Amino acid sequence: MKSDIRVCSAWRDRHDRPRYSLSETCPDCGAPTENSAPEPFNPEDPYGEYRRALKRRNR
Repeated sequence: MKSDIRVCSAWRDRHDRPRYSLSETCPDCGAPTENSAPEPFNPEDPYGEYRRALKRRNR
């Protein structure tokens, strides 16, 4: 799922707290922004197959 809310990619170096925006660039420093939401899953998860099987079994 992609979020519309983005965070400045350089906020740790340039700002005292995260700067959120809806645009492709930070409004304060002009650095590019990145998606603020973490990935919902890791495709390389070694236990993902077992977790999904357990979920299907418990329905």
